[in-house]
Amino acid sequence: MGCGSFFLCIYNRERERERGMAANSTSSVPGLARVSDSDCYAEYSASLKCLDDFNYDKSKCQQQFDAYKECRKKEREQRLERNRKRSFFQ
Repeated sequence: MGCGSFFLCIYNRERERERGMAANSTSSVPGLARVSDSDCYAEYSASLKCLDDFNYDKSKCQQQFDAYKECRKKEREQRLERNRKRSFFQ
């Protein structure tokens, strides 16, 4: 039922979204629009491009995957820190 790898799943969903957006003005998959709003969009795109360039040979794209993973980790840490600084009792 899976699609093989996280990046391949995201790639396929992104392509489906692009096809859907060409036909409609709204995305049929909620939440995917946020990928392009992410600070890690450049790393995400580089990972997908690498997969395209190397015929989905994941072993050749490890550097891009690691960069994306590290970016997502930093993004998550920043979000958690912002949430820690918020107070619901002010």
